[in-house]
Formats: sequence, C-alpha cells, structure tokens
Amino acid sequence: MSVSVHPLISQSLGSGLAGAVALNVLHETVRQLVPDAPRVDLLGKRGIVKGYEAVGAKPPRNEKLYGMALAGDLISNGLYYGLVGLNPKQPLLTGLALGALAGIGAVTLPGPLGLGEKPTKRTTATAAMTVGWYVVGGLVAGAIFKRLRL
Repeated sequence: MSVSVHPLISQSLGSGLAGAVALNVLHETVRQLVPDAPRVDLLGKRGIVKGYEAVGAKPPRNEKLYGMALAGDLISNGLYYGLVGLNPKQPLLTGLALGALAGIGAVTLPGPLGLGEKPTKRTTATAAMTVGWYVVGGLVAGAIFKRLRL
C-alpha cells in the first residue's frame, strides 16, 4: 500500500520549514552581533527546563539544551509557517499575517507564561526586531510557497 501526500501539503510544509530556517538563521546571526537583539533561544531553553522540572526530571544542560531548543523552534515554527498554504491565492499576505501574529505573541506571551519578558522585550528595539524577524520568516514561507505553486 502506498501513501500519497497532496502536493499542497508538501508545499506548505516545505515552505514553512524554509520560513523557520530563515527566522532561525537571522536570529542566531544577529544575536551574536547586536546587543539589543532578541534572545528567543533563551525562551526555548526556559520552556524546556520548566517542562522537565514539572515532571520531576533533571533538564539537559548546555549544548544539549540549546540543540533541543533549536530543534523545537524549527519544528514548531515550520509547522506554524506551513499554515501559509491555507490561503494559496495570497501566500505573501498570509505569510505576513502569520509572521506579525507570531512576533506579537513572542513579545507579549513569555511574561504571562513565566518565561520572562527580557529576551524579547528588553528594549523597544528588541521588541521591534522580534516582530520583524517573525515577519521575515512568514514572508519567506509565503514567497517559497508562491514559487512552488507556479
């Protein structure tokens, strides 16, 4: 028995992964060069540590923790940006909206979730970069999706 995947699904997932990779490359590069850059990696690490501690387990440390956070970012953002395929006639607009919503969430939700506000809202510039980077990821997903649909 063979399983076939509708092209729209594979195009959406591929586009979403491209957007997630763009977001993470931008984040990982700029955070090493700009003091006010967002530190979304810290949010991922803190979330993993909280999860482990909630079940009474010892959380990973250092490079393993970083790797888990990066993998989680790529998977979750890839799936999220893959939603660009829900509006195949306007993927750039959809990518823009997805990115803006994700960026606003990345600025406003960490505090209430107990992950701290400073990684994405330390300064006005930090918050603006956070939203902007998620928009870049959404636009990349939209552009790749549009290209794949031609």
